[in-house]
Amino acid sequence: MLSVLDIFRIGIGPSSSHTVGPMRIAALFVRALDKAGVRTATARVAIDLQGSLALTGIGHGTPEAAILGLMGFEPETTDPDEAAAALADLTTRGVLALGGSGPDIAFERQRDIALSGHIIPVLHPNGMVLTAYAAAGAALYSGTWYSTGGGFVASEAQLSRPAKDDRVAAGAAVPYPFGSAEDLLALCAREGQPICRIVLANEDAMRPRADTEAGLDRIAAAMEACIARGLTQRGLLPGGLQVERRAPDLWAKLEANPQSNEREQLFDWLNCYAMAVNEENAAGGRVVTAPTNGAAGIIPAVMRFYCGEGSSADCTQARRRFLLTAGAIGLLYKQRASISGAEMGCQGEVGVACSMAAGALAALWGGTPAQVASAAEIGMEHNLGLTCDPVGGLVQVPCIERNAIGAVKAVNAARLALHRTGAETLVTLDQVIETMRQTGLDMSSKYKETSQGGLAVNVIEC
Repeated sequence: MLSVLDIFRIGIGPSSSHTVGPMRIAALFVRALDKAGVRTATARVAIDLQGSLALTGIGHGTPEAAILGLMGFEPETTDPDEAAAALADLTTRGVLALGGSGPDIAFERQRDIALSGHIIPVLHPNGMVLTAYAAAGAALYSGTWYSTGGGFVASEAQLSRPAKDDRVAAGAAVPYPFGSAEDLLALCAREGQPICRIVLANEDAMRPRADTEAGLDRIAAAMEACIARGLTQRGLLPGGLQVERRAPDLWAKLEANPQSNEREQLFDWLNCYAMAVNEENAAGGRVVTAPTNGAAGIIPAVMRFYCGEGSSADCTQARRRFLLTAGAIGLLYKQRASISGAEMGCQGEVGVACSMAAGALAALWGGTPAQVASAAEIGMEHNLGLTCDPVGGLVQVPCIERNAIGAVKAVNAARLALHRTGAETLVTLDQVIETMRQTGLDMSSKYKETSQGGLAVNVIEC
């Protein structure tokens, strides 16, 4: 069973599927060359980006991410300034050290990176083929991988394997395996425990409790740091759309009048935090997939406002409970559907993040497991059909504002769920996840991170 620490991963912007995933794939390719014993003989590497990786790759920084992966950079540890310097050096010298330690190979972007947007792979729309060549031109090794959303990657062989039954796929390595919300709620009822305790017990089977708690604290700290940086950085975002950062100005207004009696100011706080994160993401900063980069602002915004700041024991425990509960909901979407915008549209990114935040907040407010599931269901139900249509292929319009709206919607979903009097919901979380999956499959590819429909074709790029 996947860990909640797999759902929340520290990386760099602007996209978990188009930046983080391709960087990981390129690093995997270098390791595959080592395993095949052909790395030292490699003189050239060609990268073929297919489907959505090609169609919106330029705006998402996919070519640069793939190059950095070949250089040995890893998303979790990459410093954006160091990465920029390495790319500048490549532009100057035309040579990169494969895997960071060599051999040195000549690399030219126009020659060695192909954007094959006309090829939509059957297994997943985010396909990536890498091939190593000897000095004489003979192919030494070639592999196909897919960036499946949220920074997750899979080889062609892995995605080609037949899917297992949900309960079997959940595995027996944890004390409380669950493959559906129904399973999870039954476990909570049987054990008399909230969702966060069930999930934490499963995490205990994967690593010592102290390591899990440290991992959760590290994720929370990275989210806080991203908000903090986003609240102080001003200017235009890269990419040419002339989108100006708005979070710092809104933050200044809120700081000047923090005790306002205006009820609607709640929206401003959530908007400010969410936009701060996604403006950082758009600038290529360090963010946490929650569950993706494009939807990275919703969970941090809600958590910051309702769990508080600082390192007090109460704040720390609240953040851990929030992340464990949100992670459990994210696992359900990952296992039963997809969190990839290229497969599901933005309902699979912002919709899932809204659902996760809504359920986590309901738990923080003392909701029962059934109310938590109801909040998560409401959060997704009203994001069904949400398209992924980034203008110019950049994770800016409508992505930044969409996170702000998603954060507000998550809070409302949690409130609606807690106002229930105990009657069963007509729509279950499992049903809405399956509906999202079916909707994503039926959705035209124009609206699934290809920038071929919606706002992406009706808004004139600057």
